[in-house]
Amino acid sequence: MESIHLEIRGRVQGVGFRWFVVEKAEELSLAGWVRNTPQGSVEIAAAGQRDALASFETAVKAGPRGARIEEVRRLTPVTPDSLPRRFEIVR
Repeated sequence: MESIHLEIRGRVQGVGFRWFVVEKAEELSLAGWVRNTPQGSVEIAAAGQRDALASFETAVKAGPRGARIEEVRRLTPVTPDSLPRRFEIVR
């Protein structure tokens, strides 16, 4: 199992972005979480199979209708075992 840790910047709060992320993660059987940051971005930590993570990252870069992705930054990876098995929104 591999993991990714991302920060998504742009118009990503108030447009259903976190729910979009959860739906995609569940479709791909990923573990992890998504949350809004105080700076207005969205942070995501996800773990799963390499091909599923690649598909997930592609979907996240596109975002839902209404979102405007300006930047996707890779953050320090998290250990897959530290993530919740059911993908969730955290606050």
